[in-house]
Amino acid sequence: MAVRASLGCFPSDPTLHASCGMPWGVAVTPFSAADERGSPPATGDEGHLLPRCQSCFAYFSLLCPLDRWSWTCAVCGGENDMPADAAARYARDGVHDPPEMRSAFVDLLLQGEEGEAAAAAPTPVYVAAIDLSSSEEFLELVKSALQAALEALSPGSLFGLLTFSSKIGLYDVQGPIPIVKNVFIPPDSDGALPIDLEDIMPLCSFLAPIDSCKDRITEALETIKPVASWDVAANAAEGQDHVLHHTRGFGVALDVLVNYLGSEYGNAFELARIFAFLSGPPNYGAGQLDTSEEQNAGKAGDADHILLQEQTSFYKNLATSAVQAGVCVDLFAITNEYTDLTSLKALSVESGGSLFLYSSTDESTLPQDMYKMLSRPYAFGCVMRLRTSSQFKIADSYGHFFPDPQYMHVQHINCCDSFATYSYDFEFEKDSQFSRKSSPPILQIAFKYTVLVHNGDTSDAPNSGSRSKYSLERRLRVRTIQYNTTANIWDLYDFVDPDVVLTILVHQVILSSLSDVLETRLWLEDWLVAVIAQYNKAYKNVTSGGGTGMYDIDVNFSHCSQLQPLSRFVFAVLLSPLLQVSSEHINPDYVTYLQCLFSALEPASLRQAIWPTLISYSSPDVEAEVHQSLGRTVFTSESPIFLLDAYKDLLVYYSPTASSEIPFPPPRDCLLRSTIDRLKQERNITPKLMFIHGARDDTTELETYLVEDQTLDGSRLPGSTGFSSFLDEVRSKVSEHGI
Repeated sequence: MAVRASLGCFPSDPTLHASCGMPWGVAVTPFSAADERGSPPATGDEGHLLPRCQSCFAYFSLLCPLDRWSWTCAVCGGENDMPADAAARYARDGVHDPPEMRSAFVDLLLQGEEGEAAAAAPTPVYVAAIDLSSSEEFLELVKSALQAALEALSPGSLFGLLTFSSKIGLYDVQGPIPIVKNVFIPPDSDGALPIDLEDIMPLCSFLAPIDSCKDRITEALETIKPVASWDVAANAAEGQDHVLHHTRGFGVALDVLVNYLGSEYGNAFELARIFAFLSGPPNYGAGQLDTSEEQNAGKAGDADHILLQEQTSFYKNLATSAVQAGVCVDLFAITNEYTDLTSLKALSVESGGSLFLYSSTDESTLPQDMYKMLSRPYAFGCVMRLRTSSQFKIADSYGHFFPDPQYMHVQHINCCDSFATYSYDFEFEKDSQFSRKSSPPILQIAFKYTVLVHNGDTSDAPNSGSRSKYSLERRLRVRTIQYNTTANIWDLYDFVDPDVVLTILVHQVILSSLSDVLETRLWLEDWLVAVIAQYNKAYKNVTSGGGTGMYDIDVNFSHCSQLQPLSRFVFAVLLSPLLQVSSEHINPDYVTYLQCLFSALEPASLRQAIWPTLISYSSPDVEAEVHQSLGRTVFTSESPIFLLDAYKDLLVYYSPTASSEIPFPPPRDCLLRSTIDRLKQERNITPKLMFIHGARDDTTELETYLVEDQTLDGSRLPGSTGFSSFLDEVRSKVSEHGI
C-alpha cells in the first residue's frame, strides 16, 4: 500500500494551509505490493484478533500507546480495555511479536471471514460480451484479444461467451461442437426479456472450464460473424428494415447478463468479470443512446464550454446492480464513431472495471492490453476506509469506486489491481489546528479484500473438480501513518510532492469540467496566480503594497525545487483535451477516456501522461541527458537521438542531422531498446511505439507533445514562446493584483 502526501509536513493551522495555496491530501494505491519506499507489509494469519477502537472503530497499530490492560487509539485518542488474551499476545519479548507490533503496515489473513465467502463459488468467472453489429476487422481484433485472455487466465477459471445485436446469443462449448442459442430483444424492452437466460441455457452449461474447453472456446470464436454478413439478406427477403443489422441492444444484454451471473440469495461467484466489446453506440432497447448531430447540438446549445452530459441513468443504475452482484465490467470501445462514453462510463468505473478506447483496429493494442490486465495480480470484493485524527477530515475523495450508501467514506471496489490509485483531499475541522500540545496528525487506511489462491493441480485427488483448484483468502491490510507538522510556510514548500499536487488538481479539474470547462480553465489559471503570489510573498520578492517591478516577480519558483514543475503542469493541463473549449477536432469520447484513465493513475504515471519525459542519447547505447523543457529548442543540442515517454505513447526521434552510421531504428540489443522494453513492461497499458526520423518522416506526432511551443488556443509557435508568453501573462496578473 503506497501512500503519498501532497504535503510531506502538514500545515499547523487553516490559515497556513490557505496561505500556501497547495492542495492538502494523499494518493493511495492500496493493492501495491509495497509502500512508497519499497518496503513490504508485515504479514500474519490472525487478522481476526486485531483489536478495534470502541469509539472510532480504527484498528490497533504500532503507533497506539499500550499499557498492561489497556491501549489508546492513535486515531481518536480513545481509551480501550485490553482483554487478558490480547494482553498476553502483546506482551513484548522482541522475538515473537505479532505483525502489528513490528510494523505500522500489516497484511493479515481474516480467518473468521473465510466461511462467510464460502457460499460463493471460489472459481473466477469471465464472460465476453461481443457486439455483432460490427465489421470483420473488429471481430478479428476481439478474437485475438480473447485468445490472449485465454492464455493469461489461470486453469480452472470459467469462461462464457455472449453476443448481442438485435438479439442475444449464448454459447455452450462443453459438448462436441459449440452450440449457440438466441433470444430476440423486444424493441420496447425495459431491460427485461420475455424469457430468463437461465431458461434458455443453464448457467452451468454457459460457463465452461478453460482448462478442458479452451480449444472449443476457440472454435466458437471462429464461428462468430458480423450481423451484416448473415442477416441482411434474410431481412431483405422478409421485407424487414435494412437498418436492423446496425442495432446494438447493449443495455439489455448487459442488464440480463449481470442478473444471470448474480443470485437472489447473494453472489453466485466470488469473482465475476465481464469484458464488453463495443463497435458503436447502443441504439436498441433499454439503454439506447442518441448520438446524432442534432442531439449533440441540442445538448450543447450555445454553451460550447459545457461538456455533453449523460443522457440516461440506465448505466449508472446497472453499475449499482453489478456492484451488488459482485460483477466487474471492463468496457472496450473500438470505434472512431461517437459512442457517448459519457453515458456508459459509470458502468465500468463504478463496478471497479476499466474503460478503453481504440480509434482504429489497425493500430489497436487491445490483445496486449487484455493480456497485461489479466496477468497482473488483483483483489476483488474490496472495501476501503480512510480514517483521520480529530483535527482534520476528508473533504473529497476521488477514484473508481462505489461509495457505500450507508457509511460515509466507505468505498467498495469490485476489482482492484496493483496500479489502481485513489485520492483524498483534506481540510481542517472547524476551529481545529495542530499545536505542540495536541497529538500529531494520524492517518489510517484499512483495505479489506479477497484473493483467489491457486492450490495447484488437484486432478489426482478424489472427488476433485476444476473448482477445487482454488481457495479464497479474505485479508485485511492496514497502514497507520503519523505526519509531522510545521508552522513555517518554507517547510511546507520544501516538502511538497508535485506529482501528488498534480494528481489532486487533475481530479478537481475533471470534476469541475463536467459542469463548465471555461470556468474550470479560469479557476486553474487563478490557482497558479495565487500560488505564485503567495510564494513571492513568502520569499519577500514582492510586498503586499506593491512597489516592485513586474519582472521582479519570480514565476519559476527559483528558491524551491519542489514547486518548479507546477507552472509547466498547469500549462499542460490547460492545453490537454480535458479543458479544450469547443474543439471540433477532439472526439468527446476521447475526453471521457482520458478522464477515466487519468483518474485511476498513480502520481508518477499521471505526471508522465501530462508532462512527458524527454531523454536524449548520444548513441543508442549512451544516455546523455533528461530534459525538463518540451520545446523545439531542445533539439538544437548535439544529441542525435531522443526518447519521449508520454505514458500511452513512446516516440523515438532521430535528428535530421543524425549520422547515417547510427542505425535506424535502433537495434534490439542496445540500451535505448532495453529502456523501451522496460517501460512497456512496467506500464499497465501497452504504449504505442513510434520511430520518427526527422530527415524523412512526418514529425506531427512529436510536435503534439512539444507543449512549450504551443499557445493556449492550440496553435504552435516557433521556439518556446508559447509557455514563455503564458508565464508573462501570469506574472502580469500577479502584478495587477498588487501582490
